Amino acid sequence: MSSPTDSGPCLAGFTIGVTAARRAEEFSTLLTRRGATVTSAPAIRIIPLADDTELERVTELLIADPPQITVATTGIGFRGWMEAAEGWGLAEVLRDTFASTRMLARGPKAKGAIRAAELREEWSPASESSAEVLDHLLAEGVEGVRIAVQLHGATTEWEPVPDFCEVLRCAGADVVPVPVYRWEPPLDRGPMDTMIESIISGSLDCVTFTSAPAVASMLMRAKETGLLESVLHALRGRVLAACVGPITAAPLEELGVPTTMPGRARLGALARHVAEELPRRASRIYAAGHLVSVRGGCVVVDGEVRQLAPAPMALMRALARQPGRVVSREDLLGALPGGGDDTHAVETAIARLRAGLGTPKAIQTVVKRGYRLALDAADCADPPATRATVQPPYPAGIGTPARSPRPAQTIGVW
Repeated sequence: MSSPTDSGPCLAGFTIGVTAARRAEEFSTLLTRRGATVTSAPAIRIIPLADDTELERVTELLIADPPQITVATTGIGFRGWMEAAEGWGLAEVLRDTFASTRMLARGPKAKGAIRAAELREEWSPASESSAEVLDHLLAEGVEGVRIAVQLHGATTEWEPVPDFCEVLRCAGADVVPVPVYRWEPPLDRGPMDTMIESIISGSLDCVTFTSAPAVASMLMRAKETGLLESVLHALRGRVLAACVGPITAAPLEELGVPTTMPGRARLGALARHVAEELPRRASRIYAAGHLVSVRGGCVVVDGEVRQLAPAPMALMRALARQPGRVVSREDLLGALPGGGDDTHAVETAIARLRAGLGTPKAIQTVVKRGYRLALDAADCADPPATRATVQPPYPAGIGTPARSPRPAQTIGVW
């Protein structure tokens, strides 16, 4: 088998959910080029900056009483702020205001936006962390200093106002938060509801998040529909939560959901990271002489993707949860979409499953008890919990890169 490459189909058979509101098509293309099936459900919509009266009010406030220090945290936010000021006829005077202040940039994107506005930053941390910006300011002393901090204006149960501003206030600074953009849930909740159902059912292998607001919006919707605990259970188990960076991951981590992320908070890096992580974490079951891997929407048998209908796919998931263990007809009936009380439906779905896999012997009938995956003899010699050849879908604590403590910073939206 060839090793995965950026252009190879290393994600063939995997189904990935994309929650991005911005650059969703670009990100989806990066995944589909690697063989993935992508389902997209924008979790947020951004309020146009030019229509944001609160940003206009704060902008006029800063022009009238300029800050001594301005902190730019995101490139898209700072650029949008300047573009909105252009529409209000305030761009030149706002630029002059910035030119009279000391400007700090959280990372290269914010730095690029500052320079695009024909301004210069005084300092920017190599770590791209707001925590380092905060340490830098506290080290030089901020008592009595007026500081404008560019951030976004959303606050939710899972996405509280970052404590960056509060720490500065406690140190004696006069802080002016600048909410450069706000988000709201999408007008059409249908796609998000469908994605939530797919997470719960396990028909997604991975759901990706490129902003903390997207995480917050999905959690809010799951809570509204009474499905929050089911979503969290799925994300703590089979469905991988892949985030662009630690700020995006923070709301999930605080709820006990393990996340994975690339070394750099970039869209391309996230796509590459997912392409590396999913194949590595995929289940591998040796049954009846065949290598079987159960994915969200299909089963891969000896490297060949086998698409299954919902009913046989549901039974395959139930059998694969504990490979080699007998699953009763009653339990399999409960796993079938729509339920019912006729176990004949199980027999029909098992027949379709065997045909769909192309390896009928991989599903073994245990008379008067039910069905099981027919693990190879070498596997059956050991207790199921210790089989080296059966890899659980997403082992806890494995493959998630080490992360530093959550930095106190604002949240960028891609």
